[in-house]
Amino acid sequence: MVRAALGLGSNLGDRRSFLASAVSGLGGAGELVAVSSLYETEAVGGPPQGPYLNAVVVVETGLGARELLDFALALEAGAGRQRRLRWEPRSLDIDLLLYGNAVFDEPGLTVPHPRLAQRRFVLEPLAEAWPGAMLPDGTLAADLLTAVAGQQAEIIAGPGWWVVGRRWCWGRA
Repeated sequence: MVRAALGLGSNLGDRRSFLASAVSGLGGAGELVAVSSLYETEAVGGPPQGPYLNAVVVVETGLGARELLDFALALEAGAGRQRRLRWEPRSLDIDLLLYGNAVFDEPGLTVPHPRLAQRRFVLEPLAEAWPGAMLPDGTLAADLLTAVAGQQAEIIAGPGWWVVGRRWCWGRA
Protein backbone atom coordinates (compact mmCIF):
# COMPACT_ATOMS: atom_id res chain seq x y z
CA MET A 1 0.00 0.00 0.00
CA VAL A 2 1.16 3.50 -0.87
CA ARG A 3 -0.09 6.80 0.49
CA ALA A 4 -1.06 9.16 -2.32
CA ALA A 5 -2.46 12.68 -2.42
CA LEU A 6 -4.86 13.84 -5.11
CA GLY A 7 -5.90 17.43 -5.73
CA LEU A 8 -9.51 18.10 -6.73
CA GLY A 9 -10.91 21.15 -8.47
CA SER A 10 -14.15 22.29 -10.11
CA ASN A 11 -15.41 25.57 -11.51
CA LEU A 12 -18.39 24.51 -13.63
CA GLY A 13 -21.91 23.48 -12.67
CA ASP A 14 -22.59 22.19 -9.17
CA ARG A 15 -18.95 22.40 -8.10
CA ARG A 16 -19.47 21.03 -4.61
CA SER A 17 -21.43 18.00 -5.85
CA PHE A 18 -18.77 17.21 -8.44
CA LEU A 19 -16.09 17.26 -5.73
CA ALA A 20 -18.17 15.27 -3.23
CA SER A 21 -18.76 12.60 -5.87
CA ALA A 22 -15.05 12.52 -6.64
CA VAL A 23 -14.17 12.00 -2.97
CA SER A 24 -16.66 9.14 -2.73
CA GLY A 25 -15.39 7.69 -5.99
CA LEU A 26 -11.77 7.79 -4.85
CA GLY A 27 -12.77 5.47 -2.03
CA GLY A 28 -12.83 2.82 -4.74
CA ALA A 29 -9.08 3.30 -5.26
CA GLY A 30 -8.20 2.42 -1.68
CA GLU A 31 -8.79 3.59 1.87
CA LEU A 32 -9.65 7.27 2.31
CA VAL A 33 -7.22 8.52 4.94
CA ALA A 34 -8.17 12.21 4.98
CA VAL A 35 -10.05 14.87 3.07
CA SER A 36 -9.16 18.53 3.44
CA SER A 37 -11.51 21.40 4.01
CA LEU A 38 -13.12 22.90 0.92
CA TYR A 39 -11.36 25.98 -0.47
CA GLU A 40 -12.52 28.58 -2.97
CA THR A 41 -9.81 30.07 -5.17
CA GLU A 42 -9.40 32.20 -8.26
CA ALA A 43 -8.55 30.44 -11.51
CA VAL A 44 -4.85 30.32 -12.40
CA GLY A 45 -3.90 30.49 -16.08
CA GLY A 46 -6.05 29.90 -19.10
CA PRO A 47 -9.00 31.92 -20.38
CA PRO A 48 -11.04 34.15 -18.04
CA GLN A 49 -13.23 31.88 -15.90
CA GLY A 50 -15.07 31.59 -12.62
CA PRO A 51 -13.59 30.61 -9.25
CA TYR A 52 -12.72 27.04 -8.32
CA LEU A 53 -13.58 24.89 -5.38
CA ASN A 54 -10.53 22.84 -4.36
CA ALA A 55 -9.73 20.06 -1.92
CA VAL A 56 -7.12 17.35 -1.38
CA VAL A 57 -7.83 13.67 -0.77
CA VAL A 58 -5.28 11.33 0.79
CA VAL A 59 -5.66 7.61 0.08
CA GLU A 60 -3.81 4.43 0.94
CA THR A 61 -3.87 2.48 -2.30
CA GLY A 62 -2.65 -0.75 -3.79
CA LEU A 63 -2.92 0.73 -7.28
CA GLY A 64 0.20 1.73 -9.15
CA ALA A 65 0.66 5.41 -9.95
CA ARG A 66 -0.50 5.04 -13.57
CA GLU A 67 -3.50 2.94 -12.45
CA LEU A 68 -4.44 5.54 -9.84
CA LEU A 69 -4.19 8.33 -12.39
CA ASP A 70 -6.32 6.35 -14.87
CA PHE A 71 -8.86 5.74 -12.09
CA ALA A 72 -8.98 9.50 -11.41
CA LEU A 73 -9.32 10.32 -15.11
CA ALA A 74 -12.28 7.94 -15.34
CA LEU A 75 -13.94 9.85 -12.49
CA GLU A 76 -13.34 13.09 -14.39
CA ALA A 77 -14.92 11.64 -17.52
CA GLY A 78 -17.89 10.43 -15.48
CA ALA A 79 -18.39 14.04 -14.33
CA GLY A 80 -18.52 15.23 -17.93
CA ARG A 81 -14.95 16.55 -18.11
CA GLN A 82 -13.89 17.30 -21.65
CA ARG A 83 -10.32 18.13 -22.56
CA ARG A 84 -10.22 20.66 -25.36
CA LEU A 85 -7.92 23.46 -24.20
CA ARG A 86 -5.28 23.60 -21.51
CA TRP A 87 -6.46 25.27 -18.29
CA GLU A 88 -10.02 25.66 -19.51
CA PRO A 89 -12.98 25.66 -17.10
CA ARG A 90 -13.84 22.17 -15.91
CA SER A 91 -16.53 20.25 -14.10
CA LEU A 92 -13.91 18.11 -12.38
CA ASP A 93 -10.13 18.09 -12.34
CA ILE A 94 -8.19 15.48 -10.39
CA ASP A 95 -4.39 15.70 -10.20
CA LEU A 96 -2.07 13.11 -8.71
CA LEU A 97 0.06 15.29 -6.44
CA LEU A 98 2.17 12.78 -4.52
CA TYR A 99 2.55 9.02 -4.71
CA GLY A 100 4.55 8.00 -1.66
CA ASN A 101 8.03 9.40 -2.20
CA ALA A 102 8.16 8.24 -5.82
CA VAL A 103 9.16 10.38 -8.78
CA PHE A 104 7.66 9.79 -12.23
CA ASP A 105 8.39 11.76 -15.37
CA GLU A 106 6.68 9.89 -18.17
CA PRO A 107 4.29 10.94 -20.91
CA GLY A 108 1.01 11.76 -19.16
CA LEU A 109 2.37 11.06 -15.65
CA THR A 110 4.50 13.54 -13.70
CA VAL A 111 4.77 13.08 -9.93
CA PRO A 112 5.16 15.10 -7.81
CA HIS A 113 2.79 17.38 -9.67
CA PRO A 114 5.05 19.86 -11.50
CA ARG A 115 3.30 23.02 -10.20
CA LEU A 116 2.55 21.78 -6.67
CA ALA A 117 5.05 24.13 -5.01
CA GLN A 118 3.67 27.19 -6.85
CA ARG A 119 0.01 26.88 -5.90
CA ARG A 120 -1.53 27.69 -2.56
CA PHE A 121 -4.81 26.04 -3.60
CA VAL A 122 -2.87 22.76 -3.64
CA LEU A 123 -0.37 23.25 -0.82
CA GLU A 124 -2.75 24.51 1.86
CA PRO A 125 -5.29 21.66 1.61
CA LEU A 126 -2.42 19.16 1.21
CA ALA A 127 -0.75 20.39 4.41
CA GLU A 128 -4.12 20.28 6.18
CA ALA A 129 -5.07 16.75 5.11
CA TRP A 130 -1.55 15.29 5.33
CA PRO A 131 0.54 17.46 7.70
CA GLY A 132 3.63 15.28 7.25
CA ALA A 133 3.51 15.21 3.44
CA MET A 134 7.00 15.40 2.02
CA LEU A 135 8.22 15.86 -1.48
CA PRO A 136 10.74 13.26 -2.66
CA ASP A 137 13.59 15.73 -2.05
CA GLY A 138 12.69 15.76 1.67
CA THR A 139 10.93 19.15 1.65
CA LEU A 140 7.88 19.27 3.90
CA ALA A 141 4.95 20.45 1.76
CA ALA A 142 3.77 22.75 4.56
CA ASP A 143 7.13 24.56 4.48
CA LEU A 144 6.39 25.70 0.92
CA LEU A 145 3.33 27.70 1.99
CA THR A 146 5.25 30.87 2.83
CA ALA A 147 6.26 31.28 -0.83
CA VAL A 148 2.59 31.31 -1.94
CA ALA A 149 1.08 33.19 1.00
CA GLY A 150 -0.04 36.06 -1.25
CA GLN A 151 -2.31 33.83 -3.30
CA GLN A 152 -6.01 33.79 -2.41
CA ALA A 153 -7.48 30.60 -0.87
CA GLU A 154 -10.52 30.81 1.39
CA ILE A 155 -11.89 27.91 3.41
CA ILE A 156 -15.63 27.76 2.76
CA ALA A 157 -16.41 24.42 4.44
CA GLY A 158 -14.51 22.43 7.04
CA PRO A 159 -13.62 18.75 7.17
CA GLY A 160 -16.52 16.47 6.41
CA TRP A 161 -18.01 18.89 3.83
CA TRP A 162 -18.34 16.10 1.28
CA VAL A 163 -20.39 13.70 3.41
CA VAL A 164 -24.03 13.60 2.38
CA GLY A 165 -26.15 10.99 4.09
CA ARG A 166 -23.17 8.79 4.99
CA ARG A 167 -21.42 8.01 8.24
CA TRP A 168 -17.84 9.23 8.18
CA CYS A 169 -15.22 9.10 10.92
CA TRP A 170 -12.86 11.98 10.32
CA GLY A 171 -9.19 11.07 10.48
CA ARG A 172 -5.95 12.74 9.58
CA ALA A 173 -2.95 11.34 7.79
